[in-house]
Amino acid sequence: MTEQDILNMLNEVVHPAQGNKSIIELGMVHSVSIDGNKVTVTLAFPKRRDPLTEYLVGSTRATIIRNAPQGTEVEVKTIVKEEAPKKKAGLDLGLEEINNVRHIIGIASGKGGVGKSTVAVNLAVALARLGYKVGLADADVYGPSVPLMTGTEGAVPEAEEIAEGKEVIYPIEKYGVKWMSIGYFAEPGQALIWRGPMACNALKQMILQVRWGVLDFLLIDMPPGTGDIHISLVNDIPMEGALIVTTPQSVALSDVEKGVNMFRNKNIDRKIFGLVENMAWFTPEELPQNKYYIFGKNGGKEMADKYGIPLLGQIPIVQSIREGGDSGEPAALSTRPDGQAFIDLAGRLAQAVEQ
Repeated sequence: MTEQDILNMLNEVVHPAQGNKSIIELGMVHSVSIDGNKVTVTLAFPKRRDPLTEYLVGSTRATIIRNAPQGTEVEVKTIVKEEAPKKKAGLDLGLEEINNVRHIIGIASGKGGVGKSTVAVNLAVALARLGYKVGLADADVYGPSVPLMTGTEGAVPEAEEIAEGKEVIYPIEKYGVKWMSIGYFAEPGQALIWRGPMACNALKQMILQVRWGVLDFLLIDMPPGTGDIHISLVNDIPMEGALIVTTPQSVALSDVEKGVNMFRNKNIDRKIFGLVENMAWFTPEELPQNKYYIFGKNGGKEMADKYGIPLLGQIPIVQSIREGGDSGEPAALSTRPDGQAFIDLAGRLAQAVEQ
């Protein structure tokens, strides 16, 4: 494997905000060195703060790992090609882009596979249908699904330099909601290979550099589980509290306890606005009055009672919710019972947050 081989691989890495030109075309590859089985690539950025730095670093690393011989160790460094003048006070990246957001709510789950993102997307649409101004940040960096579930795959958010050395990203708008996801910056099917600190930094950029404008609610679709990313998000972003999603299954409910304990930890101390029991029962389309409790009955209600948390909603398993997620038309847009279930959930959440 030669340096030229690495450069050929990096032709696959494109900068979404630069007309999808490759980092080779843009002259961003400053150097490539190979020492045994270790490859070191240095990327050069023309300004101190590119909103897609973490994405490009991760994409570069992932591309080499995917194409290089097995066992290749990859390190990606960054430099600023031309040091920008020191910025005036008040221009540093901070919380100004979310200053006009009234409520920032995390949508969390103790484990994956409980339909957290489905609930988050439909909840955002339902809040918009109730007349609220809503945004959703897809912080599930290991499995971003918002582009697919909202029919916005292929959309590329625009970036604009608003001051010396500072850029903002504009969210994608559809269904009355402002959407942002790391999935907008990745190729379809591309595996996002993130180290912990890299993922945390990418998420902070994705949320704090987005021009959200005036919002009543900014929902953050958090990664499943509990860990460094969750702690970093809560510490760096003024998240007011969380909504926890679970299923009635015992294995899911046991993980809910971890999520509850994390948000109630004295070092985090965020309010839990409520619990949502997803997949509460199965209702066949041809038998809309029937309920089959295939994952157990009232597990979410019992857990909510145990921890003194309101049960804000029970969402059934119906074919239309799955179809809506696959087609990019969330079920909350409909007037069917499943759509009404999300409208009811949105109303209860808004009431819990604003009381």
